[in-house]
Parts: sequence; C-alpha cells; structure tokens
Amino acid sequence: MRPFTYARPADIAGALEGISQPGAKFLGGGTNLIDLMKTGAERPAHLIDISRLPLSSIEEKADGVRIGAMARNSDVASHTLIRQRYSLLSQALLSGASPQVRNMATIGGNLLQRTRCYYFYDSTYAECNKRVPGSGCAAIHGYNRIHAILGTSDHCIATHPSDMAVALSALDARIVVRNPKGERSIPIDSFYHLPGATPEVENDLKPGELITAVDVPALADGARAHYLKIRDRNSFAFALVSVAAQVDLAPDNHIRTARLALGGVAPKPWRNVAAEQMLRGREASEAAFHEAAEMFLKDARQFQNNGFKVELARRAIVRALAAASAPAET
Repeated sequence: MRPFTYARPADIAGALEGISQPGAKFLGGGTNLIDLMKTGAERPAHLIDISRLPLSSIEEKADGVRIGAMARNSDVASHTLIRQRYSLLSQALLSGASPQVRNMATIGGNLLQRTRCYYFYDSTYAECNKRVPGSGCAAIHGYNRIHAILGTSDHCIATHPSDMAVALSALDARIVVRNPKGERSIPIDSFYHLPGATPEVENDLKPGELITAVDVPALADGARAHYLKIRDRNSFAFALVSVAAQVDLAPDNHIRTARLALGGVAPKPWRNVAAEQMLRGREASEAAFHEAAEMFLKDARQFQNNGFKVELARRAIVRALAAASAPAET
C-alpha cells in the first residue's frame, strides 16, 4: 500500500480545505476505499477522515426526507420513518453487504462505490480504462459474467454495485453537495455518468466537492414498494440483477404511477421513463408488466458470458412489479 497522510477535520470547511490537496480522498466508513487501496486500484496521497462530521441526521421535511451523508447504512435502514414511509430504501439497504459492513458504511460512501469488475480490482491486468484511461477494457473479451448489458460502451462494460442507489433512483432522489462556493443539488439520474469514451469519469462531482446529504421526495400515501435482488448467494453478494419497484395503485387496481430502476445490469442505476409512463392508467397485470420489461431490455447488449442477464432481468421486472402491486398483508 502506498504511504499516505491522514487528517480528521473538525468541520465541513476543514474537509473542503483538506480535499483541495492533490491526491486527496475523503474517508467515511472506508468499506470500499480501504479495499481498493490494498489492491492498488486507489492510491491516495492524503486521506481526509470525514466520519465524525455532523452529517448523520435523518430529518423529515414537508417535501420528503433529508438523509445526512455520514448516516450509517444500518441506521437508515432501521429508522422508523424510512421503514414506514420509504420502505423501498430500507429493503435495498438491508439487501446489501453484511450487518458488519452496513454498520460501518455511510450513505455518501455507498453512492460513490467503485465497480466490482474483476479487472478493475486486479491491478496485474494492465487493461482497465477506469484505472488507466486509454489502456483498454479487458472485460469485453475476457470473463464478463457479472458485467453490464445496458449503457455500455466500447471502453467499459462495468456495472455499478450499489443496491441503495438503485432504490434512490426509483425514488427520484437528489444528491446534495457542498463546495467552497456553496451548495448544489443534483438529480441522482444526472449524478451518475455512462462510460462513453471516459469511463474514469463516473459521476458529476467536481474536484473539491463533498456529498453532504440525500433528499428523497415525499411519496403518495399508500404507495407500495418491493426490492428484488438476485445474486449468487443469499448474503454478502452483489446483484446479478436487481429491481426497485414503487407502485401507486388506484382502488380499481389501475396504476396511477410506477417507478422502476434496475441494478446489476448497467454502469449506473437504470431507469426507463417510457416504460414507466406506459404503465400509467394500465391495470396492474402480468401482461402490462411483461410489456414494461420488454421496453427496459430492448437495447440490451450481450457479451460472451452474460447473455443470461437479459431473460433474468425480464423475469425480475415482472416479479418485482407483481410483488409491489400485491395487496398489503394485514
């Protein structure tokens, strides 16, 4: 591991000053960054420990809820407001990693997880455009079972690993960031970038910016949610395919609104607004759910080892929508 310096600022101003150093990285829970430092995929010269900044509150507001970036995943998942009003987020958080990791991992750090691509983590492979821009993508012609089928480019086919981000995408969350000039709020679907020709640019954070909170808008009363995660084992495994489904049904079983996001299949949480709009006004039926699934997967691009994800994602979408639309248990 490369030698580095360490600092723990007392406030946000100090954190922003510290991150201005060349080669500096923020350290929250460290559940991803430390792993990457051990493998050499990340080589920061300075660590700025922000884990004790006062950014861990969960505040209900008239227009939704604000979750501090330093809130621990386990605390958010078990919070009464989140469980009762934003159960999709709670479900997604509880499906991620293990209890020990969730006790350390932070909301801001979860958003900034790096891909779990084999070739990105293994620095003995020279070809990885995320680690070394312009070097190539070993996954395209290598073993690519876990890789993306949507949103890929000829430069990268890695997936985004976060479960939480998939739920937040379906919930139309916004990412609040701070810089020396002030604060800005970014829609989560704009926050993440597709790889294109620059896969090393993964998000909309500018140099010197800090995520301070996530804003989730209020939901319609009675909206139902289901997070479905399909993985190789039932714990501590990343999604092969996941679906976050939020459905608001009228009394006659017709869909007022539906929000869907896929995980495990793209370099970012994957939305298809046209499919969501198609479901509006339709009866909550298997036929409508299959039609939405087809719209989601129409541009899927298969590689040598991951073609199974296309049909798996179709079935997962139908299953998640059916679960979200089912009558609540009494």
